[in-house]
Amino acid sequence: MARRAVGGGGGADGVKGARRPEVRLPGLEVFGGGGLEPDGDYDGLEFREEDLGGQDGRGARFMDCRLTGCALDEAELPHVRVLDSVVAAPRGVGTNLAEATLRDVELLDARLGGVQLHGAVLERVLVRGGKIDYLNLRDARLRDVVFEGCVLVEPDFGGARLERVEFVDCRLTGADLTGVTMKDVDLRGAVSLEVARGVERLSGAVISTGQLLDLAPVLAGALGIRVL
Repeated sequence: MARRAVGGGGGADGVKGARRPEVRLPGLEVFGGGGLEPDGDYDGLEFREEDLGGQDGRGARFMDCRLTGCALDEAELPHVRVLDSVVAAPRGVGTNLAEATLRDVELLDARLGGVQLHGAVLERVLVRGGKIDYLNLRDARLRDVVFEGCVLVEPDFGGARLERVEFVDCRLTGADLTGVTMKDVDLRGAVSLEVARGVERLSGAVISTGQLLDLAPVLAGALGIRVL
């Protein structure tokens, strides 16, 4: 197996930290090409600079894999399972990962836009570096997820459930938190925190004093408080 989760537990401040994945891949066989297949089973493979754009891999399983520099434009990957794997420097627009399962996964230096992860399950996932525009995580379940050193532009968390999720040295702009449920969500490490909708759903999150001051006008508006 390629995974060992690290971290977690309660800190001195009572905030439970996320358990991070620590993926150790076995010797990998280079993917031979030929495209993805629906319900395909990909085990112990390395995908190097593959153009997976527009391909149909719905329901496929990737286990103990590494995908490096792959193009994912308009790839159809709903219900896919990515387990104990590393996805490095993916790029693309409109990737469909609806209701996917990502468990013990490292997503590194992504350059993605309009990724559909609504209804997905993310558990022990590290998103480090890169930029993701218009990430759709509506009704998703995130547990032990860390966003580190990345930029999230107008992410949609509407109706999602977040538990032990950390934002470290990352930027969130225009986040939609409508209907979100949070537990042990640590936003203090976010370099910038901009909430477009659903600021009242921050219950269950921890923010810094500075972030509270920055959010004060939005919070006042959500609570119907007039500040004159």
